[in-house]
Amino acid sequence: MIAQGKRIVGSLAMALAAAASLTVAVPAGSAYAIDHVECVGGADFLKIYSHLDGRQSVDCYANAGRTDFGGWWADRISTGNNDLIYYDVNGDSVRINRWTDITFPNNPPRIKSIQIL
Repeated sequence: MIAQGKRIVGSLAMALAAAASLTVAVPAGSAYAIDHVECVGGADFLKIYSHLDGRQSVDCYANAGRTDFGGWWADRISTGNNDLIYYDVNGDSVRINRWTDITFPNNPPRIKSIQIL
């Protein structure tokens, strides 16, 4: 009976050692943490001027990742030091490189989500 208990304890110890070695050997995936931040002058954030149902908005974002944009119409996008892909409600995706300031006076895109690369 004691020998069987020692085997169980030994098996558990081996399983723990194997799990620990896998934890150390396998690197963690990329964490995406896009942040909606306060717009401040002189900052190199992604800045999107938009409108929806008579409301106007100016939103700034920092850090890589993807987030919902709620189907707002973009009037102007200033990428700052960020490469951007926006996904419109029609399923298209458009890449805009960093340091680009673009306006959409006649045919603004309706944006479903944005991704900072």
